[in-house]
Amino acid sequence: MEIIDAIILGIVQGLTEFLPVSSSGHLELGKAILGDNSMPEDSLLFTVVLHFATAISTMVVFRKDIGDIIKGILKFQWNEDMQFLAKIAISMIPAVIIGYNYESELAELFGGNIQLVGFMLFLTAFLLYLADKAQNTNKDVSFKNALVIGFAQAIAMLPGVSRSGATISTSVLLGNDKTKAARFSFLMVVPLIFGKIAKDILSGELSYDNSNFTTLSIGFIAAFVSGLFACTLMIKLVKRSKLSYFAIYCIIVGFIAITYASMN
Repeated sequence: MEIIDAIILGIVQGLTEFLPVSSSGHLELGKAILGDNSMPEDSLLFTVVLHFATAISTMVVFRKDIGDIIKGILKFQWNEDMQFLAKIAISMIPAVIIGYNYESELAELFGGNIQLVGFMLFLTAFLLYLADKAQNTNKDVSFKNALVIGFAQAIAMLPGVSRSGATISTSVLLGNDKTKAARFSFLMVVPLIFGKIAKDILSGELSYDNSNFTTLSIGFIAAFVSGLFACTLMIKLVKRSKLSYFAIYCIIVGFIAITYASMN
């Protein structure tokens, strides 16, 4: 992979991570168009690195929220911050179970399966359309809701299913406030990504022998910088704009992906 390709893919990851349009789907489509011939494992490594970068950018943007949660934990009380952290922990359960048991199968899907990406973008569009019809409320995410949203996040491990789109849509369909749903969606993935990275490093599953450190580093920086910009700007767009706009976009990109796959 060339440096310019890493920059492009990093920017794509940073911009699409916070919009309900599937960053993984855009990455797979981008790698296919740019002619990335990486093995599935190497392709997944690059994808994980970019997700790691946007996770850090999320922490920077939500630093006040994270700081409040940490302060709440240090009080050793079952307060609102501690409950929020517990809900995030519950939401991680489905993804951890599926990721642990089907990791190799998931890795194979990140090898340029553009047709799958196209159909999963259609699924994302359908979820966004349903969520757009739901009424907004002031309801907080409950413990039961957190588990259901966690299942949506697990499904979003498939390339082409937007994680933020699936989790925000599920949360809204459960009757939760859109603003609170977006906040929960963006924060719930941070410990999951860090946990995945730590597991792979400790187990030796992430092999760097055949990896291009320069490419990975540049991709990381591009995703982090664009993620900072996108997380600040796009969260406002998710709150103010109708999700149906993103549904239309996903349908268009889905058709492009399927058409591209049929021509190659």
